[in-house]
Amino acid sequence: MTAQAPADTSADHLQTLAPLVIDGDEIETGDSFDVHDPGRPSQVVGRAISATGDQAERAVDGAARAWKDWSRHAPEHRAELLLAAIDGLTADAAARARILTRENGKVLMESNIEMHVFAGRCRMAAELAPELSKVQVLAPETQEPEPGIDANGRPRTRPPIPLRSEVSHLPLGVVTIIVPYNWPLAILAASLPYALVAGNTVIVKAPPATPLATTLVLRDLARRLPPGVLSVVHGSNDAVAPLIVDSRIRRLVFTGSTPAGQRMMEMCAGNLARVTLELGGNDPALVLDDADLDAAAIQRLTISSFLTTGQVCMGVKRIYVHRSRYDEVVEGMSGVLSHFRIGHGLDPQSSMGPLNNERQRDIVRQMLDEARNAGHEVREFGTLSDDAEQSGGWYMRPSLVLNPDRALAIVDQEQFGPSVPILPFDDLDPLVDELNDHWSGLTSSVWSGNPDRAASVARSLRTGTTWINNANAVAQDDRAPFGGFRASGVGRELGREGLFEFTEAHTITWPAA
Repeated sequence: MTAQAPADTSADHLQTLAPLVIDGDEIETGDSFDVHDPGRPSQVVGRAISATGDQAERAVDGAARAWKDWSRHAPEHRAELLLAAIDGLTADAAARARILTRENGKVLMESNIEMHVFAGRCRMAAELAPELSKVQVLAPETQEPEPGIDANGRPRTRPPIPLRSEVSHLPLGVVTIIVPYNWPLAILAASLPYALVAGNTVIVKAPPATPLATTLVLRDLARRLPPGVLSVVHGSNDAVAPLIVDSRIRRLVFTGSTPAGQRMMEMCAGNLARVTLELGGNDPALVLDDADLDAAAIQRLTISSFLTTGQVCMGVKRIYVHRSRYDEVVEGMSGVLSHFRIGHGLDPQSSMGPLNNERQRDIVRQMLDEARNAGHEVREFGTLSDDAEQSGGWYMRPSLVLNPDRALAIVDQEQFGPSVPILPFDDLDPLVDELNDHWSGLTSSVWSGNPDRAASVARSLRTGTTWINNANAVAQDDRAPFGGFRASGVGRELGREGLFEFTEAHTITWPAA
């Protein structure tokens, strides 16, 4: 027997307004669009103001103007201003988390975590500020360097360099960040604070499906920073095009699908703006023959696959299991998923909420239909709450697709939903070669009881991140750079590498005295 989702409090029935934040002004009038609850699509959660082309251009004007002063501050001072601004955001975090769940669909626990991740990543970026103040000094050479032998066994000599150089890192200018709907604030915090600490001004385009909580957080952050340093817009692609093609935009950060990322790169080519693209991830997990498959490991593998209803770029999307352990993984994950309760994200009994939108729900359904029509077993699990059954929301039960053909979409493409294929393998080396030749190269994971063996396999995988015995956001080390190989992206976010992506190396050279 399933319980009804608890009735919303009166506050949860209130509609939220997401204004434009442009050059220090908050604009609450003009054309707007409604934001719907994916668990109850007929219910409007709030609305967001749509920017015009002129307003988008004004956001670029304000950011370019503010950059002149912001970039002159020492990195440590910019970090102090950011930290002071972040400290003022904690009071309303719980209320914003509820809004995020209502517009996104994810369970409330994940929305609460996202609020903390946003603040935590901002603080980590601020800690790196001293790195930007370091200057590399290349001293003049007064005599020939010691001769050596090159890789071909030939003597290597060169004349001395009678020059002195200093290499520092300077801010780029105006940065545009376009974020997706699934973890908008957490993903934004992988770049926004790094761009600000590095001395850039930032314009954020909030996701149209989930603009409310993101805009409220950024509005309050912008209030505590100088006008123009941080702006927030929403609107049609045509209206916000200046945020991409204006010659004053010096870097674009985009998270989304690979085809959309390719389009963004084309648009940036006209003004040679740099790009950071975090794109599709069809992330494999390799379960080796010596893997520890106790209850805790199976739980980690299941959560890694179904977190946020499977809508996480770094989540496990396909599981390759040594044939000798295949049945253990299938039955173990089946056991965990059988206890899932699918319902509204505000229902504390829900294990998993709806997908964010009807289109994505239908994409996953089509993949499952294709697998079934090809004769493959699709196992569905869990129980829909009464509210989920009756609401017309974008719900799906979690599913496993057993040993499907590798050419099917459920294996070859990123499903971005609550369904995972499990495939047996016999020989590891050919599998690694197959995965390294695949279009996707965002993340991977290796599951083994032998740490040295797991590390050896991990080093052979050509993905931006490889986890051992865990995966997905719960295993992300925010000190390390994050990004993809091949069609999964360009550039890196987070860590020291992510910070320096928002700078230009500047060299000053003098003749030796």
